[in-house]
Amino acid sequence: MLRSVIFDFDGVITDSEVLHLRSFNRVLGRFNVEISSKDYYQTYLGLSDFDCYRALIKNGVLRISERQIPGLVEQKNRIFEELARTEGRTIEGVHKFLKMLYQNKVPMSICSGALGSEIEMLLEEADLRYFFSVIVSAEQVKKGKPDPEGFLLTLERLNKGRTEPITANQCIVIEDSHWGLAAASAAGMHTIAVTNTYEAEYLGRAEKIVSRLDTLSIADLQQLCT
Repeated sequence: MLRSVIFDFDGVITDSEVLHLRSFNRVLGRFNVEISSKDYYQTYLGLSDFDCYRALIKNGVLRISERQIPGLVEQKNRIFEELARTEGRTIEGVHKFLKMLYQNKVPMSICSGALGSEIEMLLEEADLRYFFSVIVSAEQVKKGKPDPEGFLLTLERLNKGRTEPITANQCIVIEDSHWGLAAASAAGMHTIAVTNTYEAEYLGRAEKIVSRLDTLSIADLQQLCT
């Protein structure tokens, strides 16, 4: 039985991955470092901001102390907010899909490696905030995707006050990357991938792959949870 849909944010609801890359590179420019689009999408996209900087340090690309990471995250967040206010946009088909779920009384939530302030700002700008009862963001977990911690925390918060708790196998997660799909699978949840960021061949872990969310019906979602 379908009882909840959990969304990733960047690359699923909003078309903001390129803005994240530009924001990272504006911060990294101080250190004469730049992440190429190829490296970002292959290696870093699925990571939280903190984990991305940590991976750059570990890989020998960024030669600084990990103690400096929180400051870099703050700088990147400020730059991203500036870009998002003028260039952020909701992906086509998302609003129609959210409205369908809302009309069918399916609880919706977000589990993302983005910062909460970024998510809240973009949702408010797009008038989408009221769709989501729970938002779990990067700063609320110790381990980012592909670890399932975020999805398990989302489920825990969805179940607050419920007399009949939602179980993991009654949840569908919508993701755009293999990191997110791996995390959702590890949490015991069903998975749908949308090809906004990666081609279908890189998303084979998903139970269903679509090019647009508004091609999905309630029946499609219910079928995954039978």
